[in-house]
Amino acid sequence: MSRKFEIAVIGATGSVGETLVQLLEERAFPLGSLHLLASGESTGQSVSFRGKNLRVKDLQMFDFSTVQIAFFAAGKTVTQRYAPVAAAAGCSVIDLSNGLESDRAVRVVPEVNAHALEGLKAPFVLACPSAIGTVLACTLAALPVAVRVEQVVVTACMAVSSRGREGVSELARQTAELLNARPLQNNVFDRQMAFNLLAQVESVDEHGHSAIERQIVADLKLLLGRPELHVSVSCIQVPVFFGDSLNVSLQTAADVDMQQVRSSLDAAPALELVENDDFPTAVGDAVGQDAIYVGRVRSGFDKRSELNLWITSDNVRKGAALNAVQLAELLIKHYL
Repeated sequence: MSRKFEIAVIGATGSVGETLVQLLEERAFPLGSLHLLASGESTGQSVSFRGKNLRVKDLQMFDFSTVQIAFFAAGKTVTQRYAPVAAAAGCSVIDLSNGLESDRAVRVVPEVNAHALEGLKAPFVLACPSAIGTVLACTLAALPVAVRVEQVVVTACMAVSSRGREGVSELARQTAELLNARPLQNNVFDRQMAFNLLAQVESVDEHGHSAIERQIVADLKLLLGRPELHVSVSCIQVPVFFGDSLNVSLQTAADVDMQQVRSSLDAAPALELVENDDFPTAVGDAVGQDAIYVGRVRSGFDKRSELNLWITSDNVRKGAALNAVQLAELLIKHYL
């Protein structure tokens, strides 16, 4: 009989944690028992799994020595407090909260840099990169070897689910308020989100860059093993519930063979190439799906060394939860 693994999910009532639990069921993960953990108001709630309702337990009282892998899908503060406790108990950690720095948790995307696990020892402390960094790395890694990318310029249209359930609730509430001529309230976002575009996501530093923009740059360079790569990222918040969309312009070292590029993108297992005068959208294609959708593949107007792409994916599912589950699958297959 194949081995079963004891698993804990911290933050199972959040949007990422909920999707993670769904994926563990969909992918027939070899589970012995699933422990759902939280602190505060979420403790005591129920989550459906394999036809049963599992009760969310108190994180503070949990013994991490009883599980082999813990997914941290709650906030950064929770991860920073309890991930070291889990690792000290011999439990491998997979962080989805961006709570652990890269020198403490190795960032891995299985389709891009699975080799980063080689030489590590249990208990593993791993992290999922930012959702946009994950999607960009998967796409760039799928390009032909002959395409040497020198510069990446990205405009990232981020769904409000990047701010958790609170962001989704605020967009829904504001939409209803405006349609019913009621006063508008701003809680999560500092101004109207419904029917609007916000030119920055959260606060910016003295140079005008937000934390998520810096994180995407760092993630992409790390995942591709290209510290010298020139990366420019602008994140805007858009009134979409789920699904990030990226407009990407790549400058390459030499002229690009467009047919070779399309063939490579089409063959990549994580990608879905959309062509024939069509293009993918977050709502119509990506939401609820495991694939990264790539369309509008074209060269520049003046430079054959410029490659332009439109990319969309489910930021919660593909960008976060699926990557974490695939990481766990790699661990149990080769390392645990």
